Amino acid sequence: MPLLDLVEGLGVADVVDAMTMTHGHRAHIIGLDSPDPSRVLIGPALTISFFPVRKDLMDPQKHSLGPAIYRAVAGHEPAGAVLVLASNGYHHTSLGGGTKLSRVENLGMAGILADGMLRDYEELNSYRFAAYCHGETVRAGGNEIQPYLSDVPVVIGGVTVLPGDVIFAKGSTAVVIPGAEAEAILTKARKVMQKMDQAKASLKSEDPATVMSQGSGEL
Repeated sequence: MPLLDLVEGLGVADVVDAMTMTHGHRAHIIGLDSPDPSRVLIGPALTISFFPVRKDLMDPQKHSLGPAIYRAVAGHEPAGAVLVLASNGYHHTSLGGGTKLSRVENLGMAGILADGMLRDYEELNSYRFAAYCHGETVRAGGNEIQPYLSDVPVVIGGVTVLPGDVIFAKGSTAVVIPGAEAEAILTKARKVMQKMDQAKASLKSEDPATVMSQGSGEL
């Protein structure tokens, strides 16, 4: 079943609950921003890791966003994937803008998850993909950081992301799901959501006096 169908109607919190039941590690990312937070982002991760500029180490022709994107997708199916951009602590620096990131549109990718800032929200919103980051900026960041490694494990918001992990983002939050377990985790999340919906329905008929009396022996 397509991933987009599996997350239909689900919240990120439902999936985080399912991840917590299955694994003990942190899987959630919070405090995200988006040109359009109503767009759902779901797909397997393809990764780029940015490093602080080292002119003796980083040839700007090789270590720029265009080549980095193509190295990230090499050997993978880019259509429907999520480009994950790790700033390695440069959360308020631009990791890309509307022109260079048009490649994400050209490749048919699902979107972008970045732990830095992005430029050109209006232009990004004209594309079909979803984008989540730390906010919009107007200044290019190439004099501070450059793409250095592609198709490697990265850290986003305190969460380890491996190429092939599934990213699910909406609103201002995201969750990282092991790729091999995505369908099982999302199925479990739907059961969690249904259980919560049943609990919510039962609260409509609860007796306030009974609820308030619960635990009264502890006073």
